[in-house]
Amino acid sequence: MEHDTTYADAPAEISHDPAEHVEHHPQWSTYWKVALILGIITAVEVWMYYSPAIVASRGFVPGLLVLSALKFAIVVMFYMHLKYDHKLFRALFTGPLFIAASLLIALMFLFGHLAAKL
Repeated sequence: MEHDTTYADAPAEISHDPAEHVEHHPQWSTYWKVALILGIITAVEVWMYYSPAIVASRGFVPGLLVLSALKFAIVVMFYMHLKYDHKLFRALFTGPLFIAASLLIALMFLFGHLAAKL
């Protein structure tokens, strides 16, 4: 008895031509624009930290957290090329991240009264 090693769905010949497999990668201009945006966000964070009126306000910590999350998202999307990957990879990364962030926010609201007493 002889086994047939050919498959009906398999292509007859696999092409390794780079012209057929085109991926979108950002250009140099995209990288320096992203770096400029990250620098501006960092400057705003430092300015917030050294501004006594903002540090004394209730929006200081949430503001820094939002700016930090924004920087994290920009770095992941552009420098780790998640923006240009398949949507499945993006969902596998952002889904659990969203669940974890939601859980942390819920726990802060739930147990925030305990931290206020300390």
